[in-house]
Formats: sequence, structure tokens, C-alpha cells
Amino acid sequence: MDQKIVLIVGAGDYIGSAIARRFAKGGFTVCLGRRNGEKLEPIIKEIGNLGGVAYGFTLDARKEENVVEIFKKIEQEIGKIELVIFNVGGNVCFPILETTSRVFRKVWEMATYAGFLTGREAARYMVPRKKGSIFFTGATASLRGATGYSAFAAGKAGLRGVAQSMARELGPENIHVAHLIIDAGVDTAFVRERIKAAGLDPDTLASDTLMNPESVAEAYWNMYHQKRDGWTFEMDIRPFAENW
Repeated sequence: MDQKIVLIVGAGDYIGSAIARRFAKGGFTVCLGRRNGEKLEPIIKEIGNLGGVAYGFTLDARKEENVVEIFKKIEQEIGKIELVIFNVGGNVCFPILETTSRVFRKVWEMATYAGFLTGREAARYMVPRKKGSIFFTGATASLRGATGYSAFAAGKAGLRGVAQSMARELGPENIHVAHLIIDAGVDTAFVRERIKAAGLDPDTLASDTLMNPESVAEAYWNMYHQKRDGWTFEMDIRPFAENW
């Protein structure tokens, strides 16, 4: 029960899995949650084969009772959660006239509302202990909306607001709350399909045009190890050639 535990909410095949590998390598017990929990088996097995410990959970972060249940289960059966990383996506692109209320609401639930539920539940356990870290994954859309991204921008900007309020409130409680802005396309199957849909070949892009998920994981690792006299609330990362 004395091991350090990280809970990754939104543990997908790319960024979430990279974060899991990095923290497992660093000695953490890794807990992973995603809507289709069975898809976590490969990364759990991989970490186990490397000598680490990982647990997977079916978790829909938009469902309050599900979030409460998973936090309670980990705290009671595995140990005290040291770090929570909220990594749920929601990146969709629709012209405003094609953005339905259902799409807008769903993206808001995935980004802002699920982030609120995750952050609040983490705080419920960390505040009495006066210890812990809560990190949120943001995007370019956290700061500015682009054509076709009204739903995504609203959701991510809302998440940033939640994170900022939590950082101000929980910092004095010795809880590090931070927001990581990924100002880039990350090298995932989803991004590669979008590039192809735009008529380009992702394999012909200049080196390091897309961000390696491992770079995101390393940013979180470094953020976790900051001393509290120099805590970061917001860090932005991008490839060297990215226009900004």
C-alpha cells in the first residue's frame, strides 16, 4: 500500500499508453481507465512483461457514479493515488451549421464535465492528505478556437478554466494542479487519417512535424517532479517547426 499510484483517465492507445509506460518505468503502479476497458489488455501486459504493475478499469468519465466507483476501488484495494492525469480527448471538426446540439453537448461532457468530475474526486482524497498532483491534457483549442472547432474549443477552454480554478484553490493545500497544452498534431492513427483526408501523405511529412506521444509523457514526468517553490500551472509543448 506504500507504492506510488498514478491514475490515467482517458488511457488511449497513444498518449495515454505512453504516459503509462513512462510512469511505470519510473516505479509507479499504473491504473488506467477508458470506456472500453478490454482495450487496455495490451498495455497492461506490456507493462507487466517489463516488470511493472498496471491495472485496467472500464471508465466512462462522463458518468459521475462510475468515476466515484473507480476512485473508491483504487483507494480501497490498491492504494493511495499520488497523481491523476486527465487525458480524455473529444477532438471533432464540424462547420458551425453542421454542429448539432448532441455533438456540442457530448464534447463538452468529454472535456469540461468529465474533467471536473475527475478533478473533484481526486481532490476529495488528496485534500485530507495534503498531498497529490492533478494534471489535465489541453490542446491548441484550449486557448483559441479555429474554423470548424467550436465544440472542441468550448470543451477544452472550459477544462482549462476548471483546472485554473482548482490550481488556485488547491495549491495552498499542497496539491499541484497543472494544465498541459499540446499545441501540435500528435502522431496517432486518428491524426494520420485526418492528414490523409486532407490529401496529404503523413509519411512524407518533415521529420518531427508530428509530436511523438512519448514526448507528451516526458513532459508530464518532468512536471510531476517540479519542486513546489517552482510549480508550473500551464506548460505548452510543440514541435520545433510548429507555427505559433
